[in-house]
Amino acid sequence: MTAKLQFGLLLPHFGEHASVEKCIQGSIMAEAYGFDSVWTRDHLVFTPYHMEGTDRTHIEGLLVLSAVATVTRKLTVGTAMTICHRHPIHLAQSFAALSHLANGRVIMGMGIGGFPHEFTAVGLPDASAERASLATINADICRRLWAGEKVSYQDRYYDFQGVELKPLPINPIPIWCGGSTPAACRRVVEFGEGWLPARITLSTFKKRMAYLRELSPKAAHPMTTVGVMPLTSIARDKETALRHVNVKGLIDEANKNFNWPKPGSGTFSTLDDIRGLIFAGTPLDIIREAQAYQVAGASLVVFDLRFRYSDWYQQIELLGKEVLPAL
Repeated sequence: MTAKLQFGLLLPHFGEHASVEKCIQGSIMAEAYGFDSVWTRDHLVFTPYHMEGTDRTHIEGLLVLSAVATVTRKLTVGTAMTICHRHPIHLAQSFAALSHLANGRVIMGMGIGGFPHEFTAVGLPDASAERASLATINADICRRLWAGEKVSYQDRYYDFQGVELKPLPINPIPIWCGGSTPAACRRVVEFGEGWLPARITLSTFKKRMAYLRELSPKAAHPMTTVGVMPLTSIARDKETALRHVNVKGLIDEANKNFNWPKPGSGTFSTLDDIRGLIFAGTPLDIIREAQAYQVAGASLVVFDLRFRYSDWYQQIELLGKEVLPAL
């Protein structure tokens, strides 16, 4: 049985068209159209991916979500993903405060980050294995503090004694894991209550879902809530939608993911090869692609409109009027 789909938006708090007003007004608009959630990225030293341009503007995501939480009543606010370069006490405190601002409507996505230089900047190790360890440690310490425990902790990264957190979150805060690798799936069953791999091809997603279904019973871990966050461009015709997309940049980025299953040629080279990474086309095209992920096991689609932030309100309107009702 396929799960009922929920819908979210990645807010425009980064890049050339970053705008607090767009984040706030777009969230109000999204709530009116029936979207379920809004999300932000997380960076300390923001470096855009090649396919998204060169503008280094980045408005702090947790502050953006705090502002959105005070002007909405139903939207869940989430991070996709919080990167584990904060001190866990600060992290737990920030999300507990966000829980009060949002009346409990909070998800903490936790990832290991794609930029080692951000960890170097704060004096933390930048190797992927150690970043994965930091993510696990952060999740554990946050949960203990959120539960009202007096926490003492010591390892090579952190050393503190008898720390308590007040106020506690209004509701338990679910922690979702990011990443599209097999290792990310293992982190999901280790400490996650959801999986949001962000950019991923449909073929990779299907393969990872099979792996999650294999891992979960062995770890006595229930199957998690699963979402995807495809880059999205919607228009009245596919040609117009694709005109806004850096297709070559997307294909180049896809070829850097050595863990993604490749087409028969051994190299991603066409839009069909990277199906699922980008939703671009008419409302019917977007509906069809969302349904493909739904059949594959996703219950949440977060539309990443970074290629269309210049048309942010129009994109929300098209999705809200013509895509969400059909799904």
